[in-house]
Amino acid sequence: MRSLKNYTVVLRPDSNGTFVAYVPAIIGCHAWGQTTEEAQAELVQVFEMIRDEYKEAGKELPEDVEVAVTHAR
Repeated sequence: MRSLKNYTVVLRPDSNGTFVAYVPAIIGCHAWGQTTEEAQAELVQVFEMIRDEYKEAGKELPEDVEVAVTHAR
């Protein structure tokens, strides 16, 4: 079974001063926090929950996807 280290993680500031972390390859695998560290720590918990759901359903997690940056600040 894959781990979070097998995936591209995007971390970005949100408009309200918090941070969002997400895995583009996995629908619903996102988290936020007051700091980048909080967002990443919460993402680990969300990923583990989703991974367990896939495992219980007898499904494999999807392959990672390539992420292209089209606009950087």
